[in-house]
Amino acid sequence: MSEKYYFYPRWIRVWHTLNAILCLMLIVSGISLQYSDTDAPVINFQAAIGIHNFAGVALTFNYMIFFVGNLLTENGRNYLMRRKGLRDRLWKQLRYYAYGFFRGEKAPFPVGKERKFNPLQQISYVIVMYAAIPLLFLTGWALLFPEFILKKFLGFSGIFLSAQLHIAMGFLVSVFLVIHLYVSTMGRTPLSNFRSMIDGWQEAH
Repeated sequence: MSEKYYFYPRWIRVWHTLNAILCLMLIVSGISLQYSDTDAPVINFQAAIGIHNFAGVALTFNYMIFFVGNLLTENGRNYLMRRKGLRDRLWKQLRYYAYGFFRGEKAPFPVGKERKFNPLQQISYVIVMYAAIPLLFLTGWALLFPEFILKKFLGFSGIFLSAQLHIAMGFLVSVFLVIHLYVSTMGRTPLSNFRSMIDGWQEAH
C-alpha cells in the first residue's frame, strides 16, 4: 500500500471546488459572449453577461481565500521555487510527462512529506495563480467599470487593450485547466489525484 500525505485541508478542498465551478461558468459564458452567433448563442447574450459578471466577482473573492490562506498557512511554501538548477529540474519533469510515464519509469520528483508539487507543476501554478489570474481579475473589473480605464494608452483604446488582455488571460487559464485535468490523471491510478480533493490525502507516486 502506498504512503499517503494529508496535503489538502478542508479550506483548500472547498476553495478548489468553488474555483472549478466558477471557472467553468466563466469559460462557457465567455465563449458565448465572444464567439457565438447572436441569433443562436450558446447562452442568451444577456444571461451570459449576468453569469460572467457574477462568476467573475465571486471568483475574485474566492481567490482572496487562496491568497490569504497561503500567507497564513504552510500551504504557501509550496509555491516558493529554488532558482538554482530549475531548468534541469523542469526538463526532467517534462521528459517524464512526455516519455517516462508511459514507459513505467519512476517520477523524478515524487510526492513526499516535503514536496507537494513537482517543478513543472510549481512553476505553472505560480505563473497562473500569481500572474495570469490577477491580470484576468484586473482587466475584468476594469471592463465591468470602464469609466476608470484610461481612454488612450500608447495610442490605442484603453478599453480595447483591456478587452484583448482579458481574452488572452482567459484563454491561457482555459488551456491551463485542460492540461491540469490531464496531468491529474497521471497519478498512481487515473483517479487517485481526484480522490485527494475529496478526502484530502495524496498518495505518493
